[in-house]
Amino acid sequence: MMDPLEGLDDAQRVVATTWGGPLCVLAGAGTGKTRALTHRIAHGVAQGKYQPDQVLALTFTTKAAAEMGQRLRGLGVRGVATRTFHSAALRQLQHFWPTVTGGRLPDILPSKAPIVAKTLDQLSISVDTAVVRDLAGDIEWRKVQAYTLEDYRTQRARMNKGLPGGLSLEVVASIHERYEQVKDEQGRIDFEDVLLATLGMLESEPRVADRVRAQYGVFLVDEYQDVSPVQQKLLDVWLGDRDDIVVVGDASQTIYSFAGASSSYLLGFAERFPNGTVVKLERNYRSGEHIVNAANSVMIGRPGALTLESQAGSREPIHRHIARSDEAEARYVATSIKALLDAGATPESIAVLIRFGAQSVEIESALRSLGVGVRVQGSTPFFEEAHVKRAMMEIRGAAVAGVQGSLPDVVDDILFGLGLQGEAPDHQGAERNRHDDLAAIRSLARAMPEGSTLGEFSELLADRASAGDAPDVGAVTITTVHSAKGREWPVVFVVGLAEGMFPISYATTDEAIEEERRLFYVALTRAKDSLYLSMAERGRSDQAVRTPSRFLQALGQAAS
Repeated sequence: MMDPLEGLDDAQRVVATTWGGPLCVLAGAGTGKTRALTHRIAHGVAQGKYQPDQVLALTFTTKAAAEMGQRLRGLGVRGVATRTFHSAALRQLQHFWPTVTGGRLPDILPSKAPIVAKTLDQLSISVDTAVVRDLAGDIEWRKVQAYTLEDYRTQRARMNKGLPGGLSLEVVASIHERYEQVKDEQGRIDFEDVLLATLGMLESEPRVADRVRAQYGVFLVDEYQDVSPVQQKLLDVWLGDRDDIVVVGDASQTIYSFAGASSSYLLGFAERFPNGTVVKLERNYRSGEHIVNAANSVMIGRPGALTLESQAGSREPIHRHIARSDEAEARYVATSIKALLDAGATPESIAVLIRFGAQSVEIESALRSLGVGVRVQGSTPFFEEAHVKRAMMEIRGAAVAGVQGSLPDVVDDILFGLGLQGEAPDHQGAERNRHDDLAAIRSLARAMPEGSTLGEFSELLADRASAGDAPDVGAVTITTVHSAKGREWPVVFVVGLAEGMFPISYATTDEAIEEERRLFYVALTRAKDSLYLSMAERGRSDQAVRTPSRFLQALGQAAS
């Protein structure tokens, strides 16, 4: 095992070496929080303070959990459970459910929408598809808040927020109630039920809770600002009367309040655990000085805001552009990216961040017209593409059959049989995307260590598919800011920075505006070297002239 403390800065070293009582790490964007967390685990194992199989490290996405596991293995640590809240709860539910209930665990709904639609039909309520989605979201919100139906009625009545489809509170509450009945009649549970059922099982079955607590004695939670009330309740039950807990988060990156996330648990940690330790990570190793200064200016004076200090030195000043129309803004973005590519930048090093999905159409079209490959995040994930699934199946089949030959040659034969050509098509579209995807698999095979087997490559593909870890495909990324969280690029374009677009038009309360502010902060801090900020004065329909986003104005001279 390598020295877990090697390469840590002073604050990170405090995180890795502080023992005895709860620990809260307030970690700003780009400050190496995951590094500090994984090195703490490795150091704890090396010092005999942690037994790997008694550690539960929790985060919020499968990809983040897989990355944490990979980093721990790189530090020589195996056996630590790195999971999302849902996957940890589901494992416990699957293990104990048959014993507790005497039956099999119900199937989990892939989507609430069909049950909501059936509920509406039974109640003779007619709404459009968008309202069905909003009702499903409202049900999800109630459940992550751990509200009973009566709690929901009370809390919803207090909120200054409209209900889906303009329906009355009593009608929406009746939809919630009937939804649960329909789901139960079908013998199924939804995504939130996994947490609620696990929580109920642990609270009502002391012997089950005792066994879980005997298994896990140490809890570490990454992205703690995103925890919801039901997740916090579950964490409390897992912890019991112990206090060996480490939480890491940044209140300035709380961007999922609409889904139940609350930074109050992070900000109130010291009050809840007065014997605990609070450490701040404020050295930003990701972004240039101009970007860090801009990010600081956006969040100054906000609750829990940290003051980042760039360790990357002075890089390129922030670019700012006001276009006459959405079409002109898309042209500006596309021509700027084409110039960067012509100067030697790689497509994978560039991302365009949008506030909402519809903004991608104009920009994608402008990029493709210049021959620039594009991958729109939120479209079909890489490993869900039919041709990628087929390639993985063929590679796995060849490995099982014991096909002989060097790994690159065998993979080439398989991919050429699936239509991979020597030269990429000179046009954009589905054919080009297919070529780029298959070429990415070929590149992965050629990057394997010499002597690697087809079976090892097949396992690598399976591991990356389960973690959602897509390879580079020679394309510029277009993604919403929400989907960009946890990622970084050397060059970032943030578009549509006008009032009504960012902040979004339906952000009408102070709380909603502050959420938009945090979202803008997240957008800025995705950039490492270069940051481009743009807006359009008018849309296609030539409506009234837009005004720059209040967040742009807050940057002052940082965005000149």
